[in-house]
Amino acid sequence: MKVDDRFIKTFSQGKLNVMEIWVDKETGVNYLYHAAGYGGGLTVLLDQNGKPVITPAHTLPY
Repeated sequence: MKVDDRFIKTFSQGKLNVMEIWVDKETGVNYLYHAAGYGGGLTVLLDQNGKPVITPAHTLPY
């Protein structure tokens, strides 16, 4: 199985009620992942103006 290195996890919290932030290294777009029990979901992380949070590529640790 190929390992995909496009995304990096920048934040993780919880064991049973998991919340994580993942960053796309190509675009810099941040995603919020939340899982609880058998369910989970992923969505674009938005700022206070409703625009996607983008991390500049030169600040990513890779």
